[in-house]
Order: sequence, then C-alpha cells, then structure tokens
Amino acid sequence: MKFEQLSLDARVLAGVKAAGYTSPTPIQEQAIPVVMQGRDVLGLAQTGTGKTAAFMLPILHRLATQRGPRGVRALILAPTRELAEQIHQATADYGRQTRLRSVTIYGGVNPRPQIEALRRGVEIVVACPGRLLDHISAGAIDLSKVEVLVLDEADRMCDMGFLPDVRRILKHVPARRQTLFFSATMPDEIRTLANDILKNPVTVQIGMIAPAKTVSHALYPVSDKRKKDLLLAMLESTATARVLVFTRTKWRARNLARDLEKRGYRASALQGNMTQNRRQQAIDGFRDGKYDILVATDIAARGIDVSEISHVINFDMPDTVDAYTHRIGRTGRAHQSGEAFTFVSQNDEAMVRSLERLLGDPIERRHLPGFDYGVAVADSRPQPEQHSRQPQRPPSHSSTTRQKPANTSRPRRRQPRRRYTTQG
Repeated sequence: MKFEQLSLDARVLAGVKAAGYTSPTPIQEQAIPVVMQGRDVLGLAQTGTGKTAAFMLPILHRLATQRGPRGVRALILAPTRELAEQIHQATADYGRQTRLRSVTIYGGVNPRPQIEALRRGVEIVVACPGRLLDHISAGAIDLSKVEVLVLDEADRMCDMGFLPDVRRILKHVPARRQTLFFSATMPDEIRTLANDILKNPVTVQIGMIAPAKTVSHALYPVSDKRKKDLLLAMLESTATARVLVFTRTKWRARNLARDLEKRGYRASALQGNMTQNRRQQAIDGFRDGKYDILVATDIAARGIDVSEISHVINFDMPDTVDAYTHRIGRTGRAHQSGEAFTFVSQNDEAMVRSLERLLGDPIERRHLPGFDYGVAVADSRPQPEQHSRQPQRPPSHSSTTRQKPANTSRPRRRQPRRRYTTQG
C-alpha cells in the first residue's frame, strides 16, 4: 500500500512525501483509516512501529479539512519532554503545508514562551501532564474546544506516576471528543483508564511486546566490576554505527559517559537530572553525529528517535521484560538489522529466562575473544533440554567471523594531541 491510497488531504500527503515516506507501516495502514472515520482507537504497539504518524496524519487531515472553532482542537499527552518534542517535530514536518500551528508544553524550561504561543493561537498542543496542569490552573490554556485527545505511551505515564494528573486533565476536555489511546503494554491501571475514557474503540495491535525480528540478541556473562572493561573491549572490536548504552541509574550513566569520553570516544549521557537544554543537546548531538555513543537511563531515553542505531548495549540488565523491549526497540528499525547485547551475571538468570520465554528461543551466550571474564560468571547452570540445540543466527552476527557492515564503523575516538573535527 502507498500513502496515496489512504485518502489523506493533499497538503498532508505533500508533507509525508517531503519527509521521504512512501508506504505506511502496519500500524499506520490499520489505524489511519479508522481514525479518519472518527472512531476511538486503542493502539497496542511498541516503540519504533510508526505510531506517531498513525495518529498525527489523520489529526492533521481532520483539522485541515474540517472547519472548527478557534482554539486548541487537538491535545496530545506524552510522558516525557523528549517524546513531546518528537511528536511536535513530526507535526511540523507532516503539516508544513497546512498552516496549522502547534506548541509543546513541558516542565524544566521557562513557561513564558509557551504562554505567549498559546496567546497567539495554536490548534495543536503536545504536552506533558504536570506543566499542562500548571497552565490550566493559571488560566493560560482553554481545552474546552478539544476535538481529539491522544494519550501516547500511556503505560510509561503510569510508570512515572502521571495517571492522577491525566484524570484531572480529562475534566477540562469535552466529553464529546475522539480519543486515541496508545500503549505498548496493558497493566491493570492502564486497562481501567482505557475502559473509562474510550467509547466503543477499535483495537489496533501491532508487534505487541515481542521485539522486532530484525534485532539479534546475545548475552555476555561478566561480573559487575568488569562491565566497563568489557564495554571498552567490545567497542574496540565491534563494527558499529551509533551505540545506545543503557544503565540502571543516573549516577552510572553520567560516570560511564564521562569515562568513555576520557578514553577518546564521542559519548554523552542522557539522564533525568540534566536540564532540558542539556538533554536536548545530547539527543540532537546523537542524532546529528556529534556523538557516536549515548549512555542513558530508561526514562531519559524515552522518545529517542534515531534511525542509525546499530547496537543497544544493556550495561545493566533491565528490571522487566517490557523495559527490555522498549530498550532494544531503538535498533532494528525500518527493516534495518540491529544487535542487542546484554551484560549478565548469575543474579540475572531469572530475568534471562523471562526474556527467553518472550523471544521463544534460548539467547546465545557469547564471550569476547581474549577478554578475561572470571570463573565466577561462567555459564555453569544446568541447561534446559531446549538449550541443547544451537540457536540460529545470521552469519553476519558471528563473534568469530563477523564482517564489518559497509555502512558502519567503530565509534570514533579522538586522536592524541589532535583537534577532532566533526563532519556533519
């Protein structure tokens, strides 16, 4: 199918073409016609499936083709500033010929520019719940004319404690509206919220929970104190494009990025204690090629949309299967291949078994040639019967016969006593 077959307004279609897209993803193909019919939608889709365009394109079509009252006609709620900016950028890209105006609203920055944009008039607001409630309390925004409400990554809003704020916001939007609800998982609280706010919804489910088939998975047994050494050895010996490294804590993300930078790698951290300007600089630098390595925590990395990520490295094992899925969803996008490497110790074996149930196959244990892991982390546990066969993997991912992809290179390091000039 081509986007022309979805009956989008010519101005919206022009924005899609200018962005370089010709064919919709599965969730776009299923969701866009339903949203254009005015139906409520429950979308179950993981990161990287194209869900932003799945709701934004029909919203732009509606606002561009149907007259409405002056004011905010579409409200999109997002859990993080990064995701809000990503949605706002998509709105600008796809709606460049519609003359529709949008603004992002989130905390951590001066609220005055947001208030001034609202006074000038916007049709679309992309907001994080906390700062939006501040503007509502101050009388700076009127949501009484909202026609379409979107809750994006609702499960992450639940994880971050935003559900009470979301319910307060719902009191300020019209009861008669179209509601689009997107989540990668459906814990009980999210299911209850969806049941409360959706009216006879159409369910669109794409790639629920299971990671993309374009990503290969490998475990690297290692003690906690040797993780940094293993990461450095891996970066030296592995052909990569951009690398996203996940840590469990903000402190570890900051210090690991600092250590990588000292070693000459073009690395930056992304964690919750950073100011909004510094967070955006880190993301933009990673996207634009200023940084080859981004070290991030789970929440801080939400909303990253960088297509050239070849490797996700779990420096620390994630706490849940869902967190693993969200992490590795940053690679293997748009039919490109990617690799997910996870550092594991004996304490992580319960989570490893959960991941293997998710994937439906045992995960290959790899050892980096020439690296001393230590006897304590050797994989000596009894192997289940299904582990007796070797998992299938593409030859290109072999740790012994690996060929360097044509479009990748090792993370670049600064040469001693030379000035490094970024190309871009």
